[in-house]
Amino acid sequence: MELRVDVQLQPTVVEEDLKALHARLEHSGLLEHGTAIIKTHAPHLIFRHREADGEHYVYVEDTAQGVLAGYTVFNRLVEVNRQLDRFVRAPHSKYATAYQRRGIATAVYEWALAQGFCLISGARLSPGANALWQSLANRHRLEHVDIRNKRIHCLGAQIDRQTEESLQTRMLLLGEGWDVDTWTSTAARSGP
Repeated sequence: MELRVDVQLQPTVVEEDLKALHARLEHSGLLEHGTAIIKTHAPHLIFRHREADGEHYVYVEDTAQGVLAGYTVFNRLVEVNRQLDRFVRAPHSKYATAYQRRGIATAVYEWALAQGFCLISGARLSPGANALWQSLANRHRLEHVDIRNKRIHCLGAQIDRQTEESLQTRMLLLGEGWDVDTWTSTAARSGP
């Protein structure tokens, strides 16, 4: 099943955004001194991680080309309460066209899931993001959830079309150490 797949950013806009971000990160010294390197098997690519205010940023730098290939930010969700906020994040990514469909975003999401984060999709997705979530669902448990009133209710792996189209319905990937029963009981104990 697919949620709302209707986001499409223009490649030139993404590349200009990445170029400007790369310049700011280099000028501030943040890339060199404010990040930790995540070990990967990607040649010529450096994955740099930083945390700020509970949000995790992973910047992917192409050292051979001297460019920022893209980034993923694992945002906190204002829709959840303090207890769930410790382990739930909503990832948002931007990668230049030349770096899409190369497994880079997959590696970044896999890193977050291995850290024990549970990932919740946005209300709307791009076709590429939807494909990424479906691919990750082959290796990680994917459930659908309803988010409202600072509570997350598990809807199950399969949902009907009407539920799928609701803006409160999101996909949930369970991170390392989580199963459906643990998630459901933790979410149920988490009041607003």
